[in-house]
Formats: sequence, C-alpha cells, structure tokens
Amino acid sequence: MRNRGAAPEHGGDAAVRDRGAVPERAPEPASERRVAPPVRASRATVTGGAFAVVPTPDDGVRRSDQQVWDESTRPTGPAPDPDRTYTPQEQATGAHLVQIHDGLRAELAQIHDLIEQVAAGEIDAGAARSHINTMTMRQNRWTLGVYCESYCRIVTTHHTIEDQSFFPRLRAHDPRLGPVVDRLEQEHHVIHDVLEGVDRALVAYVGSPDGLAGLRAAVDLLTDALLSHLSYEERELVEPLARLGVA
Repeated sequence: MRNRGAAPEHGGDAAVRDRGAVPERAPEPASERRVAPPVRASRATVTGGAFAVVPTPDDGVRRSDQQVWDESTRPTGPAPDPDRTYTPQEQATGAHLVQIHDGLRAELAQIHDLIEQVAAGEIDAGAARSHINTMTMRQNRWTLGVYCESYCRIVTTHHTIEDQSFFPRLRAHDPRLGPVVDRLEQEHHVIHDVLEGVDRALVAYVGSPDGLAGLRAAVDLLTDALLSHLSYEERELVEPLARLGVA
C-alpha cells in the first residue's frame, strides 16, 4: 500500500469515479457463469421539492469475524428542516456522492466474484486475464492481484480528496457537522490500515499457493468496513451537500 496522499499511477480511472461517471464495461464472455451482484441505482428526482435522495442503507451483513470500530459511537449531524424544499440541482448535488460510492461498490463486487471463480477453479489463468481486461480498473498486467491493488489505490485517492478538500468545506459551511466529519476522517485512517492488510495479503497470494484464503479474509474485512463507512457517510452527508451546495 502506498502513501495515502499519493496520486494513483493511472489517474484517469480515479478521476472518472470522482466525477460520478458510470464506467463503461465491455460485454463479458457468455461462458462465465458468475456475475457480480447488481448495484442499486441511486438517482435524485429531476423535479424540485422535498429531498428525494435515498442514502444506501447498511444491510447489516458482515463477512468477517473482526470489527474495526464501534458503530454505535458514530455521531449524528443536525436533522434536516422538514419544511425546506430543494431545487433539481440541489437534489443532483446530494445524489452525486451516492453515485460515486456505487462505483466503488460495483468494483468491490467484481473482486469478490473473481476470488470465488479462482477458488472454485471455474476460470484458469488465461480466462482470468481476459476477464480482468474488460474491467474499468485495468493495468498492464492482467492479474487478480493487480486488480485488487488498483482498487485499494482508488479508495485511498477518494478518501484523500475528501479529507483535503471536501470535509474542510463542509466544516466551514456548517460547523454542526464537525463531529460527523471528524469521525469520517478517523474511519478513513482505519480503512487505510485495512487496505494495508489487503496489500500484505496480496504479497502472500502471489508468493504462496495457499495465499488465496488470506486474500479472501482481507477483502472480507475491507468489505465490512468500507460498505459500513459508505452507508454512514451517505446517511449524514447527502442532505447537507444539497442544502449547502458543496460539490
């Protein structure tokens, strides 16, 4: 894992995600039997009125026995004004964060799908390379390890942008959000440590035929932490983003 503030080697993919764009995917071979779970579409209504952006709920499913934080200690921001209305542009501003997060969720589902296919022996090395070649986060070497590493780098970049630009503006516009922003920044540091664990598991995976189990465990822990964090961030920030006009 690299320095949290370092820019990714291939910045184009990260930039696309941080603009909330929906990545294009080449068609997958018909012979592949597993597909990643669908990602819920997250869009605001195009008309003004009551706030219509729905944060992604935490379904409570956990893959790992480990817990990296106490979710019950998370602070909550100010309640929205029930009488306030929002313009279509404000609605779209609130939905933008959910759209970015949906891209991260989709790519994480792809990692799990590849791990299970490799573990089940359903795809050989050549097929795996071909499959990864169709994904949005592709490098010069088509391996599961490189794909995971790319994903970790994109998550780190996303969090760095939030810490250095996005969160300070929220604090400045509404100081009542300070405790929530502080907690989100703390969770970014915890997730960084989890990403370091994925990095170590990737090294073991490349060097040992038994390394896939450790990689799966590391990705499971990342999944629990990241999905919980993304849901919490959306719950607390999508309405303030629309209300304050912070993009």
